[in-house]
Amino acid sequence: MALEIQNVSKTYKMGSNTVEALKDVSLEMRDNEYLAIMGPSGSGKSTMMNILGCLDSPSSGSYILEGQDISKLDDDNLAEIRNQKIGFVFQTFNLLPRANVFQNVELPMVYSGFSTNLRKKLAEEAIEKVGLTDRMKHKPSELSGGQRQRVAIARALVNNPSIILADEPTGNLDSSTGEEIMIIFDQLHRSGNTIVLVTHENNIAVHAHRIIKLKDGMIENDSLNKSEYAA
Repeated sequence: MALEIQNVSKTYKMGSNTVEALKDVSLEMRDNEYLAIMGPSGSGKSTMMNILGCLDSPSSGSYILEGQDISKLDDDNLAEIRNQKIGFVFQTFNLLPRANVFQNVELPMVYSGFSTNLRKKLAEEAIEKVGLTDRMKHKPSELSGGQRQRVAIARALVNNPSIILADEPTGNLDSSTGEEIMIIFDQLHRSGNTIVLVTHENNIAVHAHRIIKLKDGMIENDSLNKSEYAA
């Protein structure tokens, strides 16, 4: 099992009010599964992504990642898990503007203490996977939006993470470029990666093999994408 969340709830204090962002949610994901999380604003999508990505901890319940209960870990241990086991792809790319493509992609390995030679090998391999070998020395300002997102995907891949979390990865892209990015995710899934995709767009969610719909902090629907399996 890649991950499992059991009876997870998350509450926030907003002044004198308490907001229940997630309410007793349980979910299992197998290795090499491709899951889309959908729902309107306020449904709990971002909260679930933050918990799955170890950016936040549940108020109650447990989160098991590769057999390890990480719901009670402190911030330092959570940061270590994030760097070693989770690859993030964000809507806003989150690239370092003064660093070139290679430097952006190798960054997670710098934090992990990889040797210079190993960083070079793995970064070049990840950049090749997203088709940007000829842009390796370019800075983000010299790239198109689609190319910047490819850099972000390569950076997410470079540590060989247990799971790739993509939060609205096509949100800043036109529809044609967004489809090109989704083809890359399809290829990554076929090569064995486990992927969780958060999106509000149906045409993006249909790339996943399983779609979960959240409403008011609860799972409203959890179903296989029949069109994907029929293809």
